[in-house]
Amino acid sequence: MEPIDASLGLDAAGIALLPGTALGAQLHEQLKARILQGQLPAALRLPTTRALADALGISRNTVVRVYERLLSEGYLRTRTGDGTYVAALRNTAPAALSTERTEPPPPDTPMWARLQAFEPSSALTGPPRAFRHGVPALELFPSETWSRLLARFWRRADQHNLGYGEAQGLPRLRALIAAYLSHSRGLVCTAEQVIITGGAQQAIALASLALLKPGDRVAVESPGYRAAAAALALNGAELLPIPVDAEGLQVGALEATGPCRLVHVTPSHQFPSCVAMSLPRRLALLNWAQRHDAFILEDDYDGEYRHAGVPLAPLASLDSHQRTLYVGSFSKILVPGLRLGYLVAPAAWAPTLARLRKLLDRHSPIAEQTVLADFIEQGHFLRHLRRARRAATQRRDALLDAWQASFGGALPLAPIDAGLHALLPLDEPGQEQRLVQAGRAAGLELIGMREVGGLPPHSSRAGIVLGFAAVAPEVLHKAVRTLHKAWNRG
Repeated sequence: MEPIDASLGLDAAGIALLPGTALGAQLHEQLKARILQGQLPAALRLPTTRALADALGISRNTVVRVYERLLSEGYLRTRTGDGTYVAALRNTAPAALSTERTEPPPPDTPMWARLQAFEPSSALTGPPRAFRHGVPALELFPSETWSRLLARFWRRADQHNLGYGEAQGLPRLRALIAAYLSHSRGLVCTAEQVIITGGAQQAIALASLALLKPGDRVAVESPGYRAAAAALALNGAELLPIPVDAEGLQVGALEATGPCRLVHVTPSHQFPSCVAMSLPRRLALLNWAQRHDAFILEDDYDGEYRHAGVPLAPLASLDSHQRTLYVGSFSKILVPGLRLGYLVAPAAWAPTLARLRKLLDRHSPIAEQTVLADFIEQGHFLRHLRRARRAATQRRDALLDAWQASFGGALPLAPIDAGLHALLPLDEPGQEQRLVQAGRAAGLELIGMREVGGLPPHSSRAGIVLGFAAVAPEVLHKAVRTLHKAWNRG
């Protein structure tokens, strides 16, 4: 094909480059658009980089870089000593091509529809204010110790520990977690049963993808952890809300629902009602799982924090038939941003679950796993845990004292025997909405039980979740006074 003279195709006067933004990026996009739209036909010889730079009033180096990028992308070609030309683009219809950005139609899949239906709670940024829930005392995290261990990892990093790791997790960390659970929580397990995950949420999603198929019936607490329920429905499982009372999930109501593949529970500290599952209920639930050939997914939410006595032993520690998969996390003990958790499963299942983890994101970051292992091994973890527990109890007591001083018995809180949040039970959903809005208008971080608890629309249950661990006692006292004024204004 004979070359086409540049003067017939590329008019530099038609190229508009806006100041204040990347000139090279603008020029690249405009030249590419003209080539795709057929305005610059194949075999057109472009101006020299110097000539185009002079015409546009920009640096020649900018034009050189744009030409080089278009060459590497296949839009241009060169002839040695003869200039730069527009390349012939095969299997394209230039007239039909457009650089106008349009939104494609959404995928027509059940998974896409389920993801669209799930409305995640807004992520709160900045320093915590009263009464942000789900956050421990972040200021107590031993940042200097952690940064020292992290720097030590990078100083000693070599080819062995910078490549891909085991999908199931760092063996040393898994062994330390198994030892901690066995000695401190009463859950006897081995490193072979532990799978390191990106927090509790990923552990729940892994269990859902591996254990459930479309149409399987899955029981969830009502009210309960809404994000867990959404993860359990990823494969098309049918969710069955089971009511929670003062002893935890009502096993009688679970029996009445008929066959079920799996039940998700938070027995140590139910979210958001704050109740702990009683021993009779735990034994009844384990008996149900055995009789119905079902499985229990135990989410040890806030299980490390018990304000009177020692933390309750996990439900899984009572299970002699290995029908309980145990989910734990370091989000409430250390910091949520660490994104490290674990799933304890039957040893025979662990390799298959690890294969699923490998397909999703291979494994958790090696540096963080190594540092956490060092943190545990050197005793920092248990020291920090004791400190965090003391702080949580002090802040719970401060909330209770401040609440009594401001509200007396008018708006009683539910008992706070464990965990990092309190629940204010309310009479009906409208009251919840009004009080949450008034508290937020006063600058407090309030959230309603209906927003986080996944309650069905017809339910009349209502309440407000009050996190108390993220701020100091004096802040809680002031916040309760502010809340009292906000709720009594007008």
